[in-house]
Amino acid sequence: MFDESPKRFDRIVAILIQLQSKKIVKAQELANRFEVSLRTIYRDIRTLEASGVPIYSEAGVGYALMEGYRLPPVMFTREEASSFIAAEKLMQKFTDVTLGNHYASAMYKLKAVLRSDDKDWVSSIESNVLMQTSEKLFNDKSPNTLATIFESIAEKTQVILSYEAIDADGITMRHIEPVGVFHDNNNWYMLGYCHLRKDYRQFRTDRVHGIKKTAIPFSIEHEALETYLDKSKNIPTTKIRILVDKKIAKYLSSERKYHGFVSEKKINNKIEMTFMSCATLEGFSRWYLMFGDYATILEPEGLKTRILELLEINKQRLL
Repeated sequence: MFDESPKRFDRIVAILIQLQSKKIVKAQELANRFEVSLRTIYRDIRTLEASGVPIYSEAGVGYALMEGYRLPPVMFTREEASSFIAAEKLMQKFTDVTLGNHYASAMYKLKAVLRSDDKDWVSSIESNVLMQTSEKLFNDKSPNTLATIFESIAEKTQVILSYEAIDADGITMRHIEPVGVFHDNNNWYMLGYCHLRKDYRQFRTDRVHGIKKTAIPFSIEHEALETYLDKSKNIPTTKIRILVDKKIAKYLSSERKYHGFVSEKKINNKIEMTFMSCATLEGFSRWYLMFGDYATILEPEGLKTRILELLEINKQRLL
C-alpha cells in the first residue's frame, strides 16, 4: 500500500501542532494518525525535546506541553483551506444559529492567516458549494440549543428543557443532565439523564421549544455517550424476510438501514432482503406499504396480519 504519511520533518511539526491542540495526547493516537510505529513516535518526541520544546510525559497517560508554551499561528496549506469551505457550509445548515455564528467568527480568524492567493482561491469556490437539508433540525424558538448543550456538558451543569414529545399533549419542563449529542436519521438528538423520568432519555432538537442553563451541578457521574447508545440498541427484534423486484430494490437502499436491514441475496430477478426489525413491526409495516405491490413477505406471519389490518383500515376510509 502506498505510504501517504508525511516526511519526518513535516510529521514532527504536525506532532507539535497536535500537542498544542489538546491537553493530553497519547502516543498511540499519534501513531495511528501518521501510520507509523510507537517507536517512531518516541523518537520524534525526543527530537522535539532536544530542540527545546518543553514536553511533559507520563507513562500510561500521554504527552503534554508545559503550560504557557505556544508557537505563533501556523500557515494553512491550500488543501487545508479548502476543507474549511465544506465545514463552513455544513455548520451553516446542520447547527443552530448560535453555534453557527460562533463558527462564522472562527472562520474569519482562520481565513485571516491565509496567503493572498489562497484567499482568492478559497473565495472562488466557496460560493459554488451548497448544502441542502430536507428537514428542519431546530425549533425557531430555541436558536441556541446545541450551543447551550455543549456548555452544559463541558461545565457539568444541568439545563432546563421545554420539550414537546411526539406523543405528548403539550410542552413539559424538564431538568436534564446532558451526556452528549449525536446525529441520526437526519436529526440531531441529545441524550441525557431526565430528572422528571428518573432515567436516561433521548431528546430531538427540533422538539425543543426552549433551553436554559443553570448552576446546578450534575448529580450523577455519567459514562461515555457510546455506552448509552449501545444499550439503547438492545431492544427486542423480529426477523423479517421479504422478496422484492430487482427494479425496485435499488430504491430502498437509503431507507432500509432505518428498519434493521441485515443482508440481501439475489434470487433470479428478485432480491431477498433480511431485517432484524423492532418487535412491534409497526414501523416496518407502514414502510412496506410504500412498495408492497412489488414485494412478497416470506416471514413472519405477524407482518402479513398487520399489513392486512392496515389495508382494511384504509379501505374503510376510502369507501
